[in-house]
Parts: sequence; C-alpha cells; structure tokens
Amino acid sequence: MTTLFAQQQAAAVGAARPRLTGQVASVVGLTVTVAGLQAAVGELVRIESTTPLLAEVVALGSGGLTCLPLGTLAGISRGTRVSATGNPLLVPVGAGLRGRVLDGLGRPLDGGPPLTGCQLVPVDAPAPPALQRGRVDVPIALGVRALDTLVTCGRGQRIGIFAGSGVGKSSLLSMITRGTDAEITVIALVGERGREVREFIENDLGPEGLARSVVIVATSDQPPMIRLRAGFVATRIAEWFRDAGGDVLLMMDSLTRVAMAQREVGLSAGEPPATRGYPPSTFALLPRLLERGGPGVRGSITGIYTVLVEGDDHNEPIADSARSILDGHITLDRRLATAGHFPSIDVLDSVSRVAPAVTTREQRAAATTLRRLLAARRDARDLIEIGAYVPGTNADVDRAQALGPALEAFLQQDLADLVDPADAWAALRALLDLRGGVA
Repeated sequence: MTTLFAQQQAAAVGAARPRLTGQVASVVGLTVTVAGLQAAVGELVRIESTTPLLAEVVALGSGGLTCLPLGTLAGISRGTRVSATGNPLLVPVGAGLRGRVLDGLGRPLDGGPPLTGCQLVPVDAPAPPALQRGRVDVPIALGVRALDTLVTCGRGQRIGIFAGSGVGKSSLLSMITRGTDAEITVIALVGERGREVREFIENDLGPEGLARSVVIVATSDQPPMIRLRAGFVATRIAEWFRDAGGDVLLMMDSLTRVAMAQREVGLSAGEPPATRGYPPSTFALLPRLLERGGPGVRGSITGIYTVLVEGDDHNEPIADSARSILDGHITLDRRLATAGHFPSIDVLDSVSRVAPAVTTREQRAAATTLRRLLAARRDARDLIEIGAYVPGTNADVDRAQALGPALEAFLQQDLADLVDPADAWAALRALLDLRGGVA
C-alpha cells in the first residue's frame, strides 16, 4: 500500500511540475538555435511545429542550444515553441527485432506489426572493459574462398573493406551476408542509394537471411543526424544480442558515410574544419564507435565495415584512421574489378591481424606459400610482359607461371557461389599440391 501511495504521489508531483519551454531563435543551414531552454548535450528536444519534430542538442553557447533536427526543417519558424524531453535518443532492443527492417532511429520501416518483447535503451553505451573482453580465437566463415584462406577472420574481429566507388564493396558484403555462419546479423545501410535497399533485402538476404537479421536503413537523402545515429543504433542493437551471449555479425555500409554525416554535424555546430574539411570530432567519433564492437564479457560482435576511399587514395584521413583502429583490412583493386576479376580482392595488400590465432600451422603454411607465389609473379610481371624474363631464374616465379590459370580460378568466385571454409582449404592444398607438406 505504501509503495502504491508513493508511486501515486510521485506521479502527482510530476504532473504538477511546471513544463519549461523555450523557443526557436534562428534557423541557419542545418542547425536550429533554441533560446530560453535548459538541456544537456545529447538530449532530445521537441520542436512544436505543425508536425512535431525531435532534434538533438549538439552544442551549447551563450545564444542558447544548438540543435540538429531528426527530420526536415520545413514548417519551423522563429518563435516556435520547443520543450525538453529529458532523455537522449532511445532505441528498441530485444529478440523481437529479428527479421525486422528499421529506420536510422530504430523505428519500424517494413510496415510490419508493432515491435513486441523489446525494451528502450539509450543509443550510447560504453565499450566493454579491455581486461574483461574475451579472446578472438575461433574462425568465422565468410563464404568467400580468398577471404577464408588468405585473410582469415575470427569471431569478435573488426575488419574493414577498403575501396573506391564502384569497385564491389556492397557486392562483396552481400556475399558475406549469405555465406556467414553467424547466429544473428545486424546490417546498417548508411548513406546508400534508396533503390538498392529493396534489392539488397529481397535478392541478397532473401526470406531466410532476413529471418536471422536486423536491417537498419538511413539513405543518402536523410538528414545528417539520422545517418549519423544509424551507425550507433545498429551497434547498440548488436550489443544487446552480444550481451545476451550471442555471436553477432555487424555489417556497416559504409563507415565513411557515418564520418561524413559527423562532418556535416560538426561544421554546422561551429567546429573548425581540419584535415580535408573533417572537424576534430570526426576522428574522436571513429574509435568511440568501433571500440564498441569486438568480443565482450559474453558473446561477440564481429564487425565488417566498408570504407569508401575517396579518389582511390588509401591514405586519405578516414581510411587511414579506420585502418589504425580495426583488426585488419580487405583492399579491393579497381584494376581487378575492371578486368572482370570478382571479388576484386588484392590479397597481397589485405591483412587479418587475428589470422595467426584462428588458423592451424598447416593452414598458415599453405596461405604463406600462396602469398609468396603471388608476390613473386607480381614482382616479375613487367619482365614477363616484355619477354625479358628467363625461365629458371626464380623458382617461385616459374611455379606461379605454371599455376597461373589455376591461381586465378582460386581467387575468383561468382557472386552466387558460396564456399564452405573446409572446402576452401582443401582447394588451396590441392592447388599447391601440398599433400601434407609445404612445397
């Protein structure tokens, strides 16, 4: 009885508390300045325009709150009333998200029934403590022969797919989506073309793939705050499945679009542009987002992030920063793509930093042998093409030349073909004719 009375009393006090409101002072570009209202950075405010609109506080100043809307600015005028919600962005998490398609704020986008069996949690969360994380020591199947053998990934690893536009990042990601053996897949499509969303869900995922997936969509025409938050929403959902003991595959296409959204947010909030126009907050955002993946105290998040390399410059700021944080990188080569080589993976320039921990001695020996042959053929390519190479000069070059067609066939794979890792390793041993030893 006492508890019930206390709850009723608290509700009555809350209802009687005066509601503090402010008003829109100015709208410039993407930002809305609100005067006369107290709120913290990261908190949501409600703009009471013709259609109520939520906005997130991104900066505080003498002139008031600087907010970025989670929607279109149409209909907002000077003096429009604004109220504080007292909460940050809350997103649904739970088993009921399996098979659902959500927007960048975690709201259903597929026209399905309301979400059931879910709870609302803040979108931001701390990364697992460094000394309590599990070890990455179990391989994860990706279904791509070149990756499972030469760039072997482990459960809980975070790896990036680096390439310029139109080189095959999304296509490779769709292969991995269908070929992985992860229990649950969380897919974030950030800043991508709207027409590709339905194609990805219906063709690449299919009904069976969607049933064990959660898809978060924020297309390129969405406001920057929605595109920015979509990456964090996907990560927060993946964290719930991980903390429940599951092994999750988190796929984000693309990390660069998240960074670009943060650039728009930072510049609109008044940050100074730094490297290539990116404000300092962008480079603080990347580790804050990426470190939330990986193994936890229970379960794991295997993160695969595509990185759009601007101008095919693999040392541009976002690519360089992401490569330094991630546990490996897969590099796609435009020359291979234009030559019809799919997937266009440059295996000599691709590295998995956990490969030694998730492969056997025999497997590492086989992968090293193939890499040595590929490197020898690459170094001698110019001499071979002009006819200046003399057979017998280098044993590795001679062997690579003899295996040329077989090497190309091993590294290529049709988009619809999925290969079991055991079959991939068997094909590699057969290619090298190891028969239990290293040639």
